[in-house]
Amino acid sequence: MLFPGGARKPPPLNLTHQTPPWREEFKGQVNLHVFEDWCGGAVGHLRRNLHFPLFPHTRTTVTKLAVSPKWKNYGLRIFGFIHPARDGDIQFSVASDDNSEFWLSLDESPAAAQLVAFVGKTGSEWTAPGEFTKFSSQVSKPRRLMASRRYYFELLHKQDDKGSDHVEVGWRAFLPGLKFEIIGPAHISLYTDESSLKMDHVAHVPQSPASHVGGYPLHEESSVDMLHPDPRDTFFLTPRMEPLSLENVLEPCAYAPTYVLKDFPIARYQGLQFVYLSFIYPNDHTRLTHMETDNKCFYRESPLYLERFGFYKYMKMDKEEGEEDEEEVQRRAFLFLNPDDFLDDEEELELLDNLEPTDGSLQQSRRTPTPAASTGTPATPTPPTSSPPDEQTPRHSRALNWASRPLPLFLGRAPPPRTAEKSPSKVYVTRVRPGRRASPRALRDSPWPPFPGVFLRPKPLPRVQLRVPPHPPRTQGYRTGGPKVTELRPPVRVQTTQGGREGHLHGQGLTEPTVDLNSSVETQPVTSFLSLSQVSRPQLPGEGEEGEEDGAPGDEATSEDSEEEEEQAAGRPLGRWREDAIDWQRTFSVGAMDFELLRSDWNDLRCNVSGNLQLPEAEAVDVVAQYMERLNARHGGRFSLLRIVNVEKRRDSARGSRFLLELELQERGGGRQRLSEYVFLRLPGARVGDEDGESPEPPPAASIRPDSRPELCRPLHLAWRQEVMVHFIVPVKNQARWVVQFLADMTALRVQTGDSHFNIILVDFESEDMDVERALRAAQLPRYQYLRRTGNFERSAGLQAGVDAVEDPSSIVFLCDLHIHFPPNILDSIRKHCVEGKLAFAPVVMRLGCGSSPWDPHGYWEVNGFGLFGIYKSDFDRVGGMNTEEFRDQWGGEDWELLDRVLQAGLEVERLRLRHFYHHYHSKRGMWATRSRKGARTQ
Repeated sequence: MLFPGGARKPPPLNLTHQTPPWREEFKGQVNLHVFEDWCGGAVGHLRRNLHFPLFPHTRTTVTKLAVSPKWKNYGLRIFGFIHPARDGDIQFSVASDDNSEFWLSLDESPAAAQLVAFVGKTGSEWTAPGEFTKFSSQVSKPRRLMASRRYYFELLHKQDDKGSDHVEVGWRAFLPGLKFEIIGPAHISLYTDESSLKMDHVAHVPQSPASHVGGYPLHEESSVDMLHPDPRDTFFLTPRMEPLSLENVLEPCAYAPTYVLKDFPIARYQGLQFVYLSFIYPNDHTRLTHMETDNKCFYRESPLYLERFGFYKYMKMDKEEGEEDEEEVQRRAFLFLNPDDFLDDEEELELLDNLEPTDGSLQQSRRTPTPAASTGTPATPTPPTSSPPDEQTPRHSRALNWASRPLPLFLGRAPPPRTAEKSPSKVYVTRVRPGRRASPRALRDSPWPPFPGVFLRPKPLPRVQLRVPPHPPRTQGYRTGGPKVTELRPPVRVQTTQGGREGHLHGQGLTEPTVDLNSSVETQPVTSFLSLSQVSRPQLPGEGEEGEEDGAPGDEATSEDSEEEEEQAAGRPLGRWREDAIDWQRTFSVGAMDFELLRSDWNDLRCNVSGNLQLPEAEAVDVVAQYMERLNARHGGRFSLLRIVNVEKRRDSARGSRFLLELELQERGGGRQRLSEYVFLRLPGARVGDEDGESPEPPPAASIRPDSRPELCRPLHLAWRQEVMVHFIVPVKNQARWVVQFLADMTALRVQTGDSHFNIILVDFESEDMDVERALRAAQLPRYQYLRRTGNFERSAGLQAGVDAVEDPSSIVFLCDLHIHFPPNILDSIRKHCVEGKLAFAPVVMRLGCGSSPWDPHGYWEVNGFGLFGIYKSDFDRVGGMNTEEFRDQWGGEDWELLDRVLQAGLEVERLRLRHFYHHYHSKRGMWATRSRKGARTQ
């Protein structure tokens, strides 16, 4: 846009430096400005409003920083002063649906306001009520505040026409383990009293950097949290402490976890079910929060309950004395259907029409059980269902109730997250099974249990009229054209309004379900809590069969329009919609929710947008404190802790937990050093066998603390080597553009890290589109090997040939793919998680979608793929290497078959999602599907 005077820069901001007089009676509430009828879910959309910020539709006050008016398409501006309870460092966090920003001034002046926390910038980001740690941007840095002063703040919130609207601000003292609490009336006050002012009086309205377009950051950062800088990305550049200085810090102890499957017989491809996940601290934001409009794995309550009441379970609306709780009344009247009438999670997944296409050979190899390589047992027609000794019952979340049966084993790749074709969604819509009927006796005697995850007492059910009149009854104050329940549609976000919920229940005339035995399946209507307009109506007498499509005469909108036309033809005036009063001062209370802490270490294959498991802060700090105490006792207090960079925990409930501690330390009189060591927190009284699982030994008395708490010890034979050679083994054929890209990435990796202890082994199956060997010579790599093979492309044979070319058995081989984007710390990650005789590494790669790039990643985590695998060559040879005989003419199952044998050999398999670790999207056209014209295959 052109600004006055022709200058291509915004005009100077007219910021407010002088605040109006403040009085003591201003305490207990803050100013609230409402901008109605404005679409969009981003705060940037609110700033585009012509009337923002001086001319809101409504000026009122609110008594706490937690507002949920239950409305749509509006923007809020809440401002005033914060009065700290005491001096100290305070952290703030904001949560909202949809976007929001929290600005805080250095003093009482609006001109000094700074953006300290926000939820999203594009309008697609949102959080649950009380979910203060979903995005990294939600939590502010600690700010030093004084109780004797007041600080100007401004809270901006934008809500679109979907979802359960809310916005809240929490604060906490900057101490480990404390939760955020909503800022209440005892610590807020008005900016000024607007009760006697007219709407055209705007001189008092504060103008801050938050309320002007010019104050918005010109360079918008990426909305993907994983792209933001993290200390883990470059920590490998910090010099590591000498191993000799850490030898006698902890007492040595045997390490033999109970979940190791040494010599334990497992069925073909069952090893995937015995891979557990590790917990990490701090949050590395590998959770794909920007993808959760397509796949919501963290909010798996009853779909019907979430659709009807949103996050009512986590929030309680404040009400005045004598006021009846509206949501409680509706919750009591909620009509629960029989769970057998709805599709379960597995059946929904089978009906997805956008599963990633796979070759027939891939499906056959992963879906047809074959004899295991180690046992030679005959093939069975059913997939394995056995479980490890300590996992007889399926793991599930304590509060989220994931699944009431063992998790399904996807014999194939994880399905990509569903793409929202029409509008972003926030809750699931449960599909009704077509063609199911229940007898009158079954309906009468059914206990109508609530769905899993909804903790309600069963109530007597009202009666429901099943016969649908020609025109569904119209309700006042609520109008919808929602999707039909019986159709397989993408999940949609359903919003409810205050007046809409009242008319929604009273307009239906809920009665007990009855069934006409003479009616056919086609004429059997669906009983649901949804309004009749949202249910697929049966064909009524007198209607044509061609009117059952979307938009046909059977739809609600068409019947309403025809009804209005009849009213006009009869000369009757059209009915008016009742305008409901909106309670802009509605407040609520929440408990701080962290859905990350409700997950278990079970490898959940159904959720491919979830990130690494989160380790509670208090537990990580406690382990680090114990180690630092022992370290300084050994070295006379020479080291001080600067930062906890990374803590990884593998849990063993029977014997103790293994931790990888990565700390940044400052040596007295020296520089900064990196500590990266494995420690073991052994449970008191646990008996641990030796490395062969024999001759169990009691823990030494020195390793048990007087208070019977677990004590840290140094696990034997679990030290990783910093400069061990890593061999990247990649088989290729006719992939010139990707080979060039791969070599360029490997060259850049050497330049960025200065690490020359890695080797590139390319196994070329007669590529005709480039000279692979010449490209290797031209690349500035520390070392490389070129292996040429003839015949058709065989991934298993190519990988095995690359491993056979490695001479040093005490080096790491990394079985790799060609289309990978590596983070700079990939070498360090592989070395840390590969320990000879103990540990192998299978990092989880993010598979990018079509049109997506590492700078704008959209895709999913490959949670059930083990094709990228790091292991010591000695261990690889001990388990038998690749299965080159069975997977000669196909690929797409050799990774699971190898995993089975690695686990049976007694190795642990570390499974972590790596930041900036991507699998590029690529076309499969003309790759390796065509057989070579040369018949014989030479070795």
